[in-house]
Amino acid sequence: MAVALAGCGGSSDVTSSTAGASTSNAAASSGSTALQLVAYSTPKKAYDALTSAFAQTSAGKGVSFGQSFGASGSQSRAVDSGQPADVVAFSTTPDMTRLVKNGIVAKTWNANPYKGFSSDSVVVLVVRKGNPKHIAGWEDLIKSGVDVVTPNPSTSGSARWNILAGYGAQLKEGKSPDQALAYIKTLLTKNVSVQDSSASAALQTFTGGKGDVLLDYESDALAAKTAGDAIDIVYPRQTLLIQTPIAVTTKSSHESQARAFVNWQWSSAGQTIWAKKGYRPVLQSVAQQFATKFPLPPQLFTIDYLGGWTKVTKEFFAPQTGSITKIEEAAGVPTAS
Repeated sequence: MAVALAGCGGSSDVTSSTAGASTSNAAASSGSTALQLVAYSTPKKAYDALTSAFAQTSAGKGVSFGQSFGASGSQSRAVDSGQPADVVAFSTTPDMTRLVKNGIVAKTWNANPYKGFSSDSVVVLVVRKGNPKHIAGWEDLIKSGVDVVTPNPSTSGSARWNILAGYGAQLKEGKSPDQALAYIKTLLTKNVSVQDSSASAALQTFTGGKGDVLLDYESDALAAKTAGDAIDIVYPRQTLLIQTPIAVTTKSSHESQARAFVNWQWSSAGQTIWAKKGYRPVLQSVAQQFATKFPLPPQLFTIDYLGGWTKVTKEFFAPQTGSITKIEEAAGVPTAS
């Protein structure tokens, strides 16, 4: 948490859309073992690089990958409903624990030094080049005339991180929980104009010209800037550390190869790829190599500051009863997952 990193790029493979997710085949086309990776949409380029590099190692010899990318919640529910997967990678821990509950992922999935997290990121504010609306922090997002883009929390893990970052920032400023929720209500009902299904779709909306501010993963923003999009990145003083889980499924027919891939992405080589693609490594030796390149928000907090995922999911995002769900429903925003 004390070290930040980033960088971006990577090649993409031929993709096709199926059931709201994109799928691709990558690495070692002549491989004898095909692993199915089901993941949230944002790190596609990182996984393209990771799977290709793993296939060049002795542990990855003869391994190829089929990949499916989409909104985190949708991907989790698809695997829960039977979509084949050897490795799953999601935006939020609840999307993983859904599969644990139903026996698709082992209860010990996070029993390692990295707690099952592949990489970290932070919530940032993406603005137009030159920051014409002079956005400096969370309070600027609810000013009159500021148009904000963020995904829909019923489908997107990124959206939940964004909302919780804004809520936690209010608490960090000394506001009460009721005041913090009132801030989020104002943001969602008065200033947010578009709620796409995923972070990737929201980024496309923003870079296509819609909105003054995009709430997004730091990694996504860095990738867009590296790609030449006319944007700037604002790091609010208070923001949330994003921790994204990865695991091997109990349904895998190739458990040893799947586990080898998951373990390899925690190696120095794997974590360096994560860093170069804009994600903060969880391996300290690699994190230290990139420490000077990326800013550390002064009041960076984790989900534990808000009580943990079990508490915040029930309080904010539960169907029909969550406070955010109620706000969205009252505003006419779709909340069906």
